[in-house]
Amino acid sequence: MIQRPPKQEGIGHIFAAARYSLGGVRRLWRETAFQHETLAFAVIICLFLLAGTPLWGFAGSILLYLLTAAIEALNTAVEELTDHASPHYSKMAEHAKDLGSFAVFCLLLANGVWAAFVLASVWGWAS
Repeated sequence: MIQRPPKQEGIGHIFAAARYSLGGVRRLWRETAFQHETLAFAVIICLFLLAGTPLWGFAGSILLYLLTAAIEALNTAVEELTDHASPHYSKMAEHAKDLGSFAVFCLLLANGVWAAFVLASVWGWAS
């Protein structure tokens, strides 16, 4: 068994936390769903730029994207742990994965509703 490295303290803890976060981003980027979510975010930002969207529209989209990325990361973590703990089919594992997927779906829906609301406001359709 591999021995756990010593716990970092002080400024070393900050650098260790940054390394862990970068490792998480690298792992998450291997998920096709996250790549698609990032592409959709880029498309929304481009549409907002073309439409002349005010700053509040961009701020809302950035916050929703970051929340989506966070929930996608948690969903991926649940899937990896579930696959490790239950390598054979399990109804409980299926439920855990379905619930994580639903959480991501809810945020994707929120992103879409926000983008539609912002664009409708900019184009004068939300009066």
